[in-house]
Amino acid sequence: MKKLLFIAILLLVLGALGWWYFQESAFPNYGPTYREYAYVTNGKSNTVTVIDLRTFQPAKTIAVGSEPTGVAANRKKNEIYVVNTGSNNVSVIDAEKNQVVATIGVHGRPYFIDVSEDGKRGWVANAGSANVSVIDLGRRAVMGTIRVGAAPGLARVSPDGATVVVSNRGDNTISLIDSQRLAVRATLAGCQQPGDVAIVPDSSKAFVACTGSGQVASVDLKSDKVLTLLDVGSTPVHLALKPDGGELMVANFDSDSVSIIETTNNEVGGSYLIGTKPARGVVSQDNSRLYVSNFGSNTVAVYDIDYGKIVATLPVGSRPDALALSPDQNYLLVVDSQSGDVTVIQKRRPRKLEPSEYSLLMMIPVGVQPNNIVVKSFMMTGAARQ
Repeated sequence: MKKLLFIAILLLVLGALGWWYFQESAFPNYGPTYREYAYVTNGKSNTVTVIDLRTFQPAKTIAVGSEPTGVAANRKKNEIYVVNTGSNNVSVIDAEKNQVVATIGVHGRPYFIDVSEDGKRGWVANAGSANVSVIDLGRRAVMGTIRVGAAPGLARVSPDGATVVVSNRGDNTISLIDSQRLAVRATLAGCQQPGDVAIVPDSSKAFVACTGSGQVASVDLKSDKVLTLLDVGSTPVHLALKPDGGELMVANFDSDSVSIIETTNNEVGGSYLIGTKPARGVVSQDNSRLYVSNFGSNTVAVYDIDYGKIVATLPVGSRPDALALSPDQNYLLVVDSQSGDVTVIQKRRPRKLEPSEYSLLMMIPVGVQPNNIVVKSFMMTGAARQ
């Protein structure tokens, strides 16, 4: 009897060790200098939670300014930028040390920041002061302030760095800024309550969500004209561009749908029910899958773009909003704004009898009312290696 009990205990131990080994081996070994972090802005905690994506454990909580909202990573250096709406400034986080190394004052009620491809400039639309702050990221100082329309919500810089597209929600206009002259070169009307902005990879065209009219404006950045207004669903709030730039996915918050726009010919290919109150979307790097957070049903929908159908709907936390994919595309991070956590969804090859290639891996507590997320992977520099 004792022998049977010993064998049973041994099997349990070996099973636990096998599970542990599987979990450990599931993460690639990148070496001691590799880092992979997610940065989550906590709007009501005045903090940023840093999640180590090698272990899916919280690595640090960083105090920033008041009401942090927008967050962006620099592609050329190991820095993260956090927009603090309540304190009208931008916190600069050194990603290697995970600490604030500078605070840059801007103007009233900023919400987002966009960083140029060369990593040299940051663009911040100040909704409370009708202007855009241009930040020299090397000097960590404002190098210019440009007057635009009323209540600008977002300033998006084109991939070639030549144009900045600003959506002015307060006066239903779109400002086009010449980034070299630091001046507005055109102001375009016709888009009701403009919001999110997406720019195609060759910088020839921008798309702006017109949330007040259920449309998306197609803007030619060579002639500085609105080409057309495309009818989508009610209250388009987010634009997710495929990495190849061929199609644009529109989240229609009040139609419970996504619309797919063919960017080359400015045509709406179709609109599809996706879930209750879709808030944001992100497309996989291989252009095959669209992930959508359904704010009203506490789910994430996985839409297969090639086959034109939903392949999975997964429960997450309360009021899911912002999304990010890990660099290897195997993990989807979902910011749950009401429950104060990040849901991690794993994409894997399904085994026999498993219903889906997607599964809930874990939920990571963060701060109060998290609202945005960015992922940064990098190698530590020689001076910062431990």
